[in-house]
Amino acid sequence: MSIKEFFKNAFRDMKESTKAQHEVDKANFEAAKAESKAQWEEAKAMRNPEKRKAMMQAERDKQIASAKERTAEAQKRIDNAKK
Repeated sequence: MSIKEFFKNAFRDMKESTKAQHEVDKANFEAAKAESKAQWEEAKAMRNPEKRKAMMQAERDKQIASAKERTAEAQKRIDNAKK
C-alpha cells in the first residue's frame, strides 16, 4: 500500500465517520427538541386543574402498580426461600 492510498483511505474513513456522527447529532438534537416540547406541554397542562388532577392520579396509579409488582416479586422470593 502506498502512502497515497493510505491517506486516501484514511480521509475516506474520516468522511464516513463524520457523516455517521452527524446523523447521531441530528437524532440527538431532534430528541432534545421533542423532550423540551413535551416538558413545555406538560407545564402548560398543569395550569388546568382537571388535567393536573388526572396526571397526578395516573402517576399515583403507576406507583401503586409498581409497588404491588415489587410486593408480588418479594413474596415469590420468600416462598422460594422457604422451600
